Amino acid sequence: MIKAVTSYQDFWDKVKNVDRTFLMLYKEGGELSRCAVKNIEQALQDSDSINLYFADVTTVKDIHSRYQVTTVPTLLVFEKGEMLNMIKGCQDPEFYKNIFSQAVYQAKAKASGKEPKRVTVYSTPTCTWCNTLKSWLRKNGISFTDVDVSRDENAARELVRRSGQQGVPQTDINGQIVVGFNQQKLKELLEL
Repeated sequence: MIKAVTSYQDFWDKVKNVDRTFLMLYKEGGELSRCAVKNIEQALQDSDSINLYFADVTTVKDIHSRYQVTTVPTLLVFEKGEMLNMIKGCQDPEFYKNIFSQAVYQAKAKASGKEPKRVTVYSTPTCTWCNTLKSWLRKNGISFTDVDVSRDENAARELVRRSGQQGVPQTDINGQIVVGFNQQKLKELLEL
């Protein structure tokens, strides 16, 4: 759900006890802000369970200073009122979709009494199996962090150290590595 907030107190009253909340700080009429708002709205087309609030910094002046936000657009991520992350600029819709789907996944896991799994996929943009794996995870509602090892040399070295393998995809599920697209092992570790 997308709602506007009028002040810090208004925002705090709505989110202090909510598991996961997002706040988009933007400037009405700004090109980057328009881009971010449009891409967030596109990312939310399939989801209505996201707690997302908007604040225009030209009219709501007490939020950005409290969280030391100096540029907009900036998406703030909160857990029970505590700020966890700050995402600056306009990101593509898929980026926002991944962030929001992670929130949905964590909420579903908590509602079912399970602890959400920490899932990281190590991949490259040209790897067909990597894309197949990520599509499969999305289809199953599994939130994950995607690390492009072709751009992150340290992550690539760490992955080889941990698994003994250079190939991708590799998936880290709560510290256990699955090499390749092994659906049976993935289902077992993800409890699907």
